Formats: sequence, C-alpha cells, structure tokens
Amino acid sequence: MLTPQGILCKAFLSANRNLLTRFPFLIFLLLVFSTTAAQDTSTIVPCEQRDLPELINNWRGKTPDKSKKKGSLLLVPIISSNPATGFAFGVAGQYAFKGKQPHSLYSSIAGSGTYTTKNQVLVQLKNNIYVKDDKIFLSGDWRALWFSQSTYGLGTSAPEGAALEYQYSLNGWEGNSDSLIQPMKFNLFRFYQTISWKIRKSMYLGFGYHLDVINSIVDERLDTTGTRPLYTSHYLYSRYYGFNIEHYLVSGLSLDFVIDKRDNQVNPYKGYYVRVNNLINPKALGSKYDANLLNLEFRSYHSFSKRNPRNLIGFWFLGNFSQSGRMPYLTLPALGYDQRGRAGRGYTQGRFRGSNMVYAETEYRFSISPCGGILGGVLFANFTSTSNPYTNEKLLDYVAPGYGFGFRIMVDKKSRTNLQIDFGFGKKSSGVYFGASETF
Repeated sequence: MLTPQGILCKAFLSANRNLLTRFPFLIFLLLVFSTTAAQDTSTIVPCEQRDLPELINNWRGKTPDKSKKKGSLLLVPIISSNPATGFAFGVAGQYAFKGKQPHSLYSSIAGSGTYTTKNQVLVQLKNNIYVKDDKIFLSGDWRALWFSQSTYGLGTSAPEGAALEYQYSLNGWEGNSDSLIQPMKFNLFRFYQTISWKIRKSMYLGFGYHLDVINSIVDERLDTTGTRPLYTSHYLYSRYYGFNIEHYLVSGLSLDFVIDKRDNQVNPYKGYYVRVNNLINPKALGSKYDANLLNLEFRSYHSFSKRNPRNLIGFWFLGNFSQSGRMPYLTLPALGYDQRGRAGRGYTQGRFRGSNMVYAETEYRFSISPCGGILGGVLFANFTSTSNPYTNEKLLDYVAPGYGFGFRIMVDKKSRTNLQIDFGFGKKSSGVYFGASETF
C-alpha cells in the first residue's frame, strides 16, 4: 500500500509527463521515493549494521571488538600519475571521534600528504570539531601546496569559441594535456579557521580568519614578447584589475553562522546543515582591494526506510558570490575548492572558475548487501555554473552537468565511516574518485 508521499509522486508523474521526459533523472528520483516510502507504514526495528573489521574478525574466528573507543581512523594510500604532477604518492586519512557524553556529536579531522616526482608537495588538513559538550564548533581548511594546476578561463562556457578534448581526472587531478589548457605553477598557503558558539540548540554563531598567500606563479603558456604573443586568462585578468602576475595575498575576517541538524556529521542518515559565511577582505589586513565574498552552503538528508536508514537521498548546494575585479584570479570561486575538495565529480579541480559560482548535487544512497550489510552504492547528478565579468556571462547562462555512480564499504559502523570509490562523467570529461566518508 502506498503512503501519501507515494500517491503524490504518482500524481505528479501523470500530470507532468512532458516535463519529466526531458529530465529522466527526476523520474528516477520520484519513482525511488514513491516505492521505498511504502516500507515505513508501521513500527519497524532497524537492522543491525555490520562493518569490514567485524567481517574480518568473524572470518578469522576472533571475538568481536566490544571496546568503547570514541574514535575511528581510516587511512587511504594515494597513488596516481598525470602530466601536471608526474607520479604522485602519499596518504590521505580521516579521524572521526565524539565527546564523552552519549549525545555528543561526531567530529572529524581529515588530511593528506602527497609528494610527486616533479618535486611538488601537497599538505592539507581540514577540521570540523565540536568541543565543550558541543557548545563550540571549529571549522578549518589549512593547505600548503607547492603545486601545478591548469586554468581554463572564466565562466562555464570557457574556453571561449572552442571545445576541450576529452578530459580525465583522478581525485580531481587533471590527466590530459589539451592545447586549450593554460598550465600554471604556483605555491599556495591557506589558513582558514572559524570558531562559533552555540546560541541555541543546533545553532552556532562566530567569526573566522581567512588567509591566502599565492606566490611563485609561473604562467607556462604566457608569451608577451613573441612575434605572435599569447595572453592567458590569468594574465589578462590580473593586468586589467591591477594585480601582480607573480604573487598576491588575500586576508580577511568573516562572520560565520551554522545550523547543524544532522544526526551524524561523518555519514548523515537524516537532518540538514546550513552555513552562511560572509568574508570581508580589507586593505588594512593586506588585501589589494576591499572585497566581500559571500559563501552559502546547504545539505539535507531524507531516509526512505526505518529498517535500513542507509537508503536515502541527499541534496547539496554551494553558492560563492564575489565582487568582480576585487579578488585575484586564483582566489576566485572555482569548482573543487570547497573545504573538503569534493564538489564537481566528473570534472578536474578548477575546471570552472568565475566571479560567482553555484553548484548543486543530489545523491541516492542505497545498500547493495542485505540489510545491515557492508557494501553500498550511490547514484549522483550535479551541475555547475560560473560567471564571467568580461563577456557579461551570468550565472545559469551556461550549465555544466555531471553524473555518475559509486560504491561504499562500511569500515566503522560506530562513526558510519565508509570507504568510497566513485566514477563521474561530465561534458567530454570523466574521473575516478577515492576517499573516506561521504562526498557531502
């Protein structure tokens, strides 16, 4: 018997056939919602979740681990190769933990260290931590990168007047050498840290400091002295707005507002998360111009099954809005530069950049193993849109879609930490993504 949600979905399908034939992914989501919603019509006991260590212990005949440890650590090796970085190897990991009280929220610290055969070093550390019985929330993004990465111009339509060859990426690192790509080398030192205090249940208000130092910039395709000069997007933007083409600094303070209604930060089954961060970069703190950057984020999670809450649909929205010409080129909103670097499956990091950016994603998560089993899967779809002040290209004038699928292995059922592998596809682009926890 269908629930009211299922009846509404079927009515919507019959009344909007023309619209839905143009958006088949929406049909899929509605059908999933209408059929799975029918499961929860009475009191149902959730199935007992298992994880990979438990399976290994059972196979080896060992007794289950009944310790009351509050944290879990997951390490993932990094092995990759691409033209920009050469052969790269390192390790990425996540430590998830919670406070002493039973009601304490889970916190996480994620980081990675990578070295490449082109003498590049990438060190990153991200923190989302609740302390003092969840009365204080800390959120940070620290990076030290001796790095190379290509740029493609501003706006979702970039590069203008031409199409890129097929692109491939591994964890967001580019793996091709198209003639329209503008390769760059630079050092990036980033320190973003906010601290917020609980003002009421699940609601936090605070402030933060944000620093980006980018130096030793080498625009590899730039040629201003040849018989046929080649001017890159970075060079043109920097010269037009008066930025140094070899180094710049952005320093500012932010007001941070957070609502966190998720049941688990590492892998939510229900609830929502809202963050509003208004960043002001004044000249008094070292920035070239007085500038303002508004960052918005929203995530929500809706489980279909009380028996198996792992079956759910999630939504994610990012919005970054800046003033044209007030921020240096490499600090403008760009795909894959969110705190955890997870946005934009299907495209390489930095593929789309602009003075403003919006990003939206939906993901259906489900169990592959029987209820409580270790193996799960995901289906996802996303879109990106950025603006270009030169051409008056506005948000949503052009949209870059992405989609894909992935697999999950439950490696710690207490914190719900999954090992993930995803396969993403975009316009003439694809990528493989490994990691711990969920994408959002």
